[in-house]
Formats: sequence, C-alpha cells, structure tokens
Amino acid sequence: MTGRLLFLITSLAYGGAEIQVKDLSLRLQQRGWDVGVVSMCPPEALVDELKQGGVFVESLDMPRGRPDPRGVLKLGQLIRQHRSQIIHSHMVHANLLARVTHPLVPGRIWLCTAHNIDEGGRSRELAYRLTDPLCDLTTQVSKAGLERYVAIGAAPRRKIIVMPNGVDAQRFHPDAAIRARLRDSMHLDGHFVWLSIGRLEESKDYPTLLRAFALVVKDYPQSRLLIAGQGDLRPLLENLQRELGLEGSIEFLGVRKDVPDLMNVADGFVISSAWEGLPMVLLEAAATALPLVATDVGGVSEIVIDGKNGFLRPSQDAAALAEAMMQVMSLSPSQQMAMGRASRELIETTYELDGVVTKWETLYRALMQGDRSVIQEARGI
Repeated sequence: MTGRLLFLITSLAYGGAEIQVKDLSLRLQQRGWDVGVVSMCPPEALVDELKQGGVFVESLDMPRGRPDPRGVLKLGQLIRQHRSQIIHSHMVHANLLARVTHPLVPGRIWLCTAHNIDEGGRSRELAYRLTDPLCDLTTQVSKAGLERYVAIGAAPRRKIIVMPNGVDAQRFHPDAAIRARLRDSMHLDGHFVWLSIGRLEESKDYPTLLRAFALVVKDYPQSRLLIAGQGDLRPLLENLQRELGLEGSIEFLGVRKDVPDLMNVADGFVISSAWEGLPMVLLEAAATALPLVATDVGGVSEIVIDGKNGFLRPSQDAAALAEAMMQVMSLSPSQQMAMGRASRELIETTYELDGVVTKWETLYRALMQGDRSVIQEARGI
C-alpha cells in the first residue's frame, strides 16, 4: 500500500536537510507514492529535479525571518488540494508551522523531523513542547539529538524515535578516473587535499578550521584545503585566510553542483562544526571512502568511529583539529585506504538511501493503518 505524502520544509536550497528531502521524495515517488514538497520560503534550488521526477512542488512564499499567518491558510489549502494523508515536516520552522496548521486540516498523520541537536534556543524548545500534542510523532536524525530532545522536554520519549539520514551510495562512491581528471584540471597532483563542505555560517565554525589548517601547513606545506559552500561569513573567512598567510593553500569554491565528483578529488574530509545533527556531507564523504576528521558534536560520533574510519576532536580547538588532520596524513597509503573502506562499509550497512527509504515506508504504512507498535520497534533502528 502506498499513499499521498506531503513534505514541508523551511526552504529548498543546497543544504543537508533539503537534499535529504529531495532524495526521499524522488525515491518514494519511484516506489508509487504520490509525493508533494512545499517550501515555506521561495525556493533557491532543487525544484527542477523534483518536478522532473514527478513530484508536486509549491512554495508558501513566506518572507524569511518574519511570521506570516497567511502561510498557515495556504498550507491548509495545499494539503486539501493534494489530498495528503501524511504531512511530514523537516526543520524547526516547518515543524512548528505544520503543528499549528494541524487543527485546520484534521484527519491526517503529522510527522516532524528535527535535523539538529540544537534548533535555536529555549524559546523554540518550549514551542516544541507546547505544540507536541499537534504532532503524531517526532523523529531525530541522530541518537544524540533524541536524547537531548527528551532531556530538555522538547518531546516525550514515547513520541520520538531516531530515523537517520540516508545517502545514495551509488551516486557517492570512489572513482579513480574522475579523481585523476579533476585533480589534474585543478592542479592538485602531488598535494594532500582536504575537503570541507557546508554553509559558511556560525554553526560550521570555519574560523577554527582555518586556524587548524595554518598549523597543518607548517608541517605539511604541500597540503591544500578546499571549502565548498556559500554564506554571509565568506568575507570574514577570506580576511582570516589572508591574515594567516594561506592564500595559496586554501580555495573557496562557492556552491558546487558536482559534489560527488568533488569528493573524489580529496584525500580526507574535515568538518569543524560547533554544533550539528547528522551531517549529510559527512555521510557523503564516508560513502566516497574518505578518512574523516570531525569535531565531536551532535550525532557526528555515530558516523566517525574514532581510530577506525577517522578521528574525533573537541569543537572549537584548532590545535586538536590540526593534530587529527596530521595524524591522518602521517598514515601510510594502505592505512588511509583502510580507513576509507571502513567509512564506506558503515554507509552500506546503516545509512544507504534505499534502506532508509524502506524504513520510512514501513513507518508511514503502519501509521496509516493505525499500528503504533511500529514506534516501539523503531527504537531498535
């Protein structure tokens, strides 16, 4: 049995949560579900790909940073128009909007997915707690996120489960031919290349990464750091790059649409986040069989198994992050490859997209049939 499913998300852009919603939508549509995606804000990306896959896409055209009650009415109209049986929201603003819309269109199933361990302070945590009765189930992308949400009272344990993000292991995989071609065209032969991908914003803490890389370059002058992503902090980071004397060692690539290829350019993947949920880019790097270095925040330790497929270090500690990066670089090629294989194996066994989609289908169908025992079973996922 399939059904009519509507995803609600804060925005459509090249972010981890947005990519996950896009991937889930397309796979579920292929499996016979009638899928729609509604973006609260005007979309910035992914619309063409979704529509080409047969997914219904609409925007509430809500202004960023300002509540607009008209969004509630428009969302209710779209739910009725699509005849949605399940409304599955992602990210804090969409989750809260879905909940306050619930009374206008009863008789549906309402699921909310939180993508971060901290979604914006006590006011939002209180909003989650107060609106919880308007949601059938909350899911978290990581075990760490679930435990924190229970601890702060954002969701009762009986109504929250872990449902991890999934990555397409056929799209993200090691490819020697792509690696050779791109490294040659980017003049990276002979260099150890670190890659980091993410929005240039406070949560990703790129200043710590730049300071760590300045320490790495002292011992490994042939190393390079590529940073893909865009954001308001780019001018600040470019100024810091100049202050640290790293103009020839770091390249800001902006938004890239060839992330699977770009992953193959790298010898290692690094993130320096101050807070996280379960980073999609880390899953993508693992699928590409890269050694991983990351700060131990959110659900990161569920992906980076310290000493096996990479190294974990405390957040906001440039010296510790640099030490971990150099530890990877000091390994023999065969040891680095073994770390990469461990990363890939983790994806294939736990985070492969098709398996995650099947878990969502199992949950959707059970809830449509009124079988809440699946929630208890899901605690073992």
